[in-house]
Amino acid sequence: MRKAMTTDETANAKADDEQQNPANGQPAPNAAGASDQQASAVEHVVTEEQVREALRGVVDPEIGLDMVSLGLLYGVAVDGSKVKVTMTLTTPACPVGPMFVSAVHSAVMALPGVSECDVEVTFSPPWDPRTMASDEVKMQMGFYY
Repeated sequence: MRKAMTTDETANAKADDEQQNPANGQPAPNAAGASDQQASAVEHVVTEEQVREALRGVVDPEIGLDMVSLGLLYGVAVDGSKVKVTMTLTTPACPVGPMFVSAVHSAVMALPGVSECDVEVTFSPPWDPRTMASDEVKMQMGFYY
């Protein structure tokens, strides 16, 4: 026995039919012709705070503390779906530098709405945990002033 459709069900069925491309049965592009990925980037606008929070999950492998608390993050710039991270390393000769930069890039790219991430490493000013690290990190590292 077939049930009669309500007005809402009829409208939903029609909308579903219109989203299918009659030529190949695949979902049709939206009215602007944007892909699902572009639509997703528009739906998820990333903020500087979201990027900073994601970077709290990136731990310096030598020290075992997150890069934000250590003061290794110098800046975050968000321009639509593009993110630029300016950071430093504990030393220019940091043996895990490339791996650390890759972890920063991966953490940012995992955020919804990010299409591009540029990670810039700078040593100006040089990292100084006595002035750049959080108070909690200073205590953990033995800086008591």
